[in-house]
Amino acid sequence: MDKNFYITTPIYYPSAKPHMGHAYSSIAADFFARFKIIDDYAVHFLTGTDEHGLKIQRSAERAGETPQKFCDQISKTFRDLSDTLNLCNTDFIRTTEERHKKTVQYLWSELEKNDDIYLSNYSGWYSVSDEAFYSEDEIEEIDGKKIAISSKSPVEWIEEESYFFRLSKWEKPLLKYYEDNPDFIYPESRRNEVISFVKSGLKDLSVSRKSFSWGIPVPSNKNHVIYVWLDALTNYLSALNYPNKDDELFKKFWPASIHLIGKDILRFHAVYWPAFLLAAKIEVPKRVYGHGWILSGEEKMSKSKGNILDPLEIIDEYGLDPLRYYLIKEVSFGNDGNISQERLEDCINSDLANNYGNLCQRVTAFAIKNCDGKIPSEIKFLDEDLLILDKYKKNLDNIRSKIDHQNINFYIDYIVNSLFEANKYFNDQEPWKKKDDQIRLNTIVYTTLEIVRKISFLLYPIIPESSLKALKIFNINEDQIKLNSLTDNEYLTKGNNINKIDILFKKIEKNND
Repeated sequence: MDKNFYITTPIYYPSAKPHMGHAYSSIAADFFARFKIIDDYAVHFLTGTDEHGLKIQRSAERAGETPQKFCDQISKTFRDLSDTLNLCNTDFIRTTEERHKKTVQYLWSELEKNDDIYLSNYSGWYSVSDEAFYSEDEIEEIDGKKIAISSKSPVEWIEEESYFFRLSKWEKPLLKYYEDNPDFIYPESRRNEVISFVKSGLKDLSVSRKSFSWGIPVPSNKNHVIYVWLDALTNYLSALNYPNKDDELFKKFWPASIHLIGKDILRFHAVYWPAFLLAAKIEVPKRVYGHGWILSGEEKMSKSKGNILDPLEIIDEYGLDPLRYYLIKEVSFGNDGNISQERLEDCINSDLANNYGNLCQRVTAFAIKNCDGKIPSEIKFLDEDLLILDKYKKNLDNIRSKIDHQNINFYIDYIVNSLFEANKYFNDQEPWKKKDDQIRLNTIVYTTLEIVRKISFLLYPIIPESSLKALKIFNINEDQIKLNSLTDNEYLTKGNNINKIDILFKKIEKNND
């Protein structure tokens, strides 16, 4: 069985500072990466910044900076965000790096060699904001201004010499690829959207620009720079040291397991990218997953609308793990989601403080007082103990399968239900009434401590810092968190000391006025 896992976030476009949408993509990718790590996979987790194009050049000019200096500053805010969000990424790539430029120029040369690129003239509508070309039926006029229907971004008419990629040639091969690989595009609604777009007919794609200079030069013609999306998408290969196919990273991790992206860049990843790869005779990634947007009110966040939610402000007020938990739980993965302060506070109070934090505190305090501060040694499981313990063993393969299909909603529901059952078990068993039956008292405590351990392991990919604090009860370290151990009902070493822990989550005092 292949135990290598390569996951990527979108390569972020640093024309402005990061917002909640960036944080959401990164946290979701981090969740999948951490899950695979604790399931004993070798994980390569890539994020980074896409730093070329006319939009960056104009933003730099407005800031009175050179494009490179502008990118250095903005890219750093994205790298800092990765640290702030506690991502476990193994690489951070910038498209201004030499390793990337070499890969892009090599890929271009391969496409040219295979006669998939030709020189002609381009005339049409271009959105600087989206760095995307639009056909007549994809734009509309509002208040005398032409805008792209899908993104509402302004478009401008461009006429210039351009290299073209023979996208039309790959229409039928792409449709066949989608048919032969039904799991390539997720969720299904996005797959249907892509197939419909390709069936409507593909036109050759302009893949170079001559009217500005901030980009990677076309190897055979330095008057042109390579189209920013052909440049940007190639980061997934350049991070693995392509074109060196003998490189360990490339051999181990390509094709990518999953490109996790926002739904607005689905066409680039599910149409253009596989077409480029097929044309260059490179394997296509196993999956592209287009998740929904984090909305501000009813609208997508954008700098131009002035409705950007700053993840750093929410982290400062509520903490990182509560934000991570909230985004994973409250946004139905694949769909759009809203940020609500009220729902965030409810999540903290109900799920994290009451159901999880309070369970850890109660059981630990009871065990310290009634079991000499140690994990009980003399135990005897009854059917009601094994019933709750065995659920983790019985559901483990199903949990793995759901995660392999990016079903985060199932995973979080499973944890919430497990916490409810754990609290109910401890209350119903009433160990405080069993002080005349030490073995029964011990068994209830041991069982509940085991459940705390199992749930903390499952929570680790979502709230790593908090779950590690909880696992200090048992002196369990990060590298000891293994998914396989959920099948073990006597993992905890009998007779070991139990540690008292601080409150994991402070309840939010809600204003009910």
